Amino acid sequence: MKLLKTVRADPSDTFVFERAAEPGEWAVSGAFAFNHADLASLAGKARAAYRGGFLGIESLGRSTLVQVVEASDREYREATELLTKRLIESFGAPDPATARPAAEEEIAFAASLSHHPAGTLVAVSRRYENGETYESFRTLSPRRATGPIRVFALQEISGDGERSEE
Repeated sequence: MKLLKTVRADPSDTFVFERAAEPGEWAVSGAFAFNHADLASLAGKARAAYRGGFLGIESLGRSTLVQVVEASDREYREATELLTKRLIESFGAPDPATARPAAEEEIAFAASLSHHPAGTLVAVSRRYENGETYESFRTLSPRRATGPIRVFALQEISGDGERSEE
């Protein structure tokens, strides 16, 4: 099984987002965090988080990139339980019975984005259109090169389709 973990290729996330996720956190798309926001009026760092940030489950910070990693059943359950806790503490879910199915759905969606080889980087792009949020995902991999790979030596491999959030 594979899941997503946050990556910090350079310090830009610390400038772009209000709160940057720490490298190595379990990650989900996190579009749900904007369900009650006035998306048309988002500006600055909040807009950047909406448009292109994955949600790190531990810190509730944002990450521009996530990496596909191998995960055990135990890690999958722990990520789900942590997200359940965060949904109650930070997003207003009334109890675990309400939060757990939502957490399970988010973690399952993150797992569905992880069908690429371990190590593949994934980026998200969101837009708000006709009352709905649309997410599209793309994978990145190093270009063939000699010597060390720099973050700007990445190339887009594919789009993974689009998901709509109401």
